[in-house]
Amino acid sequence: MDMIYSLIPGMMFFGVLMVVVLVWAVKKGQYEDMEGNASRILLDDDDDMLRDTDKAKGVSTNKK
Repeated sequence: MDMIYSLIPGMMFFGVLMVVVLVWAVKKGQYEDMEGNASRILLDDDDDMLRDTDKAKGVSTNKK
């Protein structure tokens, strides 16, 4: 029973800490754009990466 009395304040401390972290994250804007990152992965931006690697290798990417 003594163990429970020592765990209750510890769990209350961690609970308050988690609430403070949540409030901080909301104020910093961590949850502003919930759909943007989920759909951004579907965008095709590989062409830019290919051009950068071709420039580094010295390969011409001129398309006619």
